[in-house]
Amino acid sequence: MSETTAEQGHLFVHNVFLDILRHESRTTGSILAAVPNVSFDYRPDPCEKTAYELLRHIASADNFFLKSVVDGVFLPGSVKIPEDVRTPEEITEWYGEEYAKNFDAVSRLSGEQLIKLVDFRGLFQRPAYTFLQVGLLHAVHHRGQLSTYLRPMGGKVPAIYGESYDSAEAKKAAQALA
Repeated sequence: MSETTAEQGHLFVHNVFLDILRHESRTTGSILAAVPNVSFDYRPDPCEKTAYELLRHIASADNFFLKSVVDGVFLPGSVKIPEDVRTPEEITEWYGEEYAKNFDAVSRLSGEQLIKLVDFRGLFQRPAYTFLQVGLLHAVHHRGQLSTYLRPMGGKVPAIYGESYDSAEAKKAAQALA
């Protein structure tokens, strides 16, 4: 396996991955915003996180991966949602604001910063830019989990990769009113 050069890392992140991250963060925000402001203790099984735990985990972890790439180190606790940010609306707003700052910081990284080896919790080391994908996969996994909680909680599933049943029904209702 050949090593990625600074120029290659920069080109990949700036010409491919930033657009993917921008799009996926909007999808993540729509899932967070869809959580009803009730039944926060809902979980489909006792071994699962509650809806509230998952909501906070997704919002903070998605930002944690970006910040860790920017900082070049994974520092547990470096990204925390303030305790007074409690509702899905407030968490979604916090997520969006933090993500915008962290995304902007990632977009300003040099090729050398993007290929710097970063240690992931003592488990393995990879170039910093690879953790953008690891963070994205982590977010996709957990937002898929959270999306399965929405209907049982009384919420609606937003469009994720194409229309959901709920977004299609909303579209039909809007067309009927027009």
